[in-house]
Amino acid sequence: MIERIIIIENADPASFYGVNNNNMQLLRNLYPKLRIAARGSVIKVIGDETETSEFEQKIHKLEEYCVRFNHLTEDAILDVVRGEQPRDKKSDGVIIFGINGKPISARTPNQQKLVDAFQANDLTFALGPAGTGKTYIAIALAVKALKNKEVRKIILSRPAVEAGEKLGFLPGDMKDKIDPYLQPLYDALEDMIPAMKLKEYMEAKVIQIAPLAFMRGRTLNDAVIVLDEAQNTTTHQIKMFLTRLGMNAKMIITGDATQIDLPRATTSGLIHALRVLKGVKGIGKVEFGKKDIVRHALVQRIVEAYEHFDNEHEENDCGCPDNNEPDNNE
Repeated sequence: MIERIIIIENADPASFYGVNNNNMQLLRNLYPKLRIAARGSVIKVIGDETETSEFEQKIHKLEEYCVRFNHLTEDAILDVVRGEQPRDKKSDGVIIFGINGKPISARTPNQQKLVDAFQANDLTFALGPAGTGKTYIAIALAVKALKNKEVRKIILSRPAVEAGEKLGFLPGDMKDKIDPYLQPLYDALEDMIPAMKLKEYMEAKVIQIAPLAFMRGRTLNDAVIVLDEAQNTTTHQIKMFLTRLGMNAKMIITGDATQIDLPRATTSGLIHALRVLKGVKGIGKVEFGKKDIVRHALVQRIVEAYEHFDNEHEENDCGCPDNNEPDNNE
């Protein structure tokens, strides 16, 4: 009789063990001669040397499956224990598998263009209205690169620009004041990475979420860097951010030129950067439209209504006579 200690290094233990430890109970039933105990990321198994060795090999195969699909099914366990190749889920076009094995993939042609542009370029701009999935797909691509060990970290950033609210009136210290601006980034990550694993990544700074101001002075190597809401950067801020790009790193810049919250006299860094970098090799650009909106169907109609309203007011502000007002020349 020997004792083996097996460490689950990459898979999330909660996903690996299953609800109410059902997966571990199934493994105990499949290996009745072994004494198996699991706690956290450690599995202790006692039994015959040959059988414990085989059990360890199977555990590592199951861990690989769990890391890939963020989920471990009973069928996969049975296949691996029988020595068969687990039946893969349909993965055509899937970027990654999120929580509980949910496939995350491009849902519109322009989302697929963003996936392709990310592969082809080290810097990609994703532009378009709210709800088109720009940020979500960008973060999914970053998580995929991390899981595939193409990079060692993910860095997500946003400018902390007040959209009508005042930071000083928010309760708490600076982190408490800033976190609400970063919440959409946390929301996307929580869809893609199990809670315990995400906490581990953030504590180890494998995944970093920080306001744009915290990027100054850094060189970002071996990373996927995402700047969200870039329309709210100044020209100096976005130049500072773009020049952080290090070796073996990729950047995705997302923004919506119709939602600029900067003071009227301030030029948007995103719009300025697009002009300056036009034609520079190695930079991709994907423009999303109303048809790419993947939120509630009403969101698309809201965006269209605002565009129509803004266009009407631009026409009236250009010096053209308003149709509802009498022409003084008549």
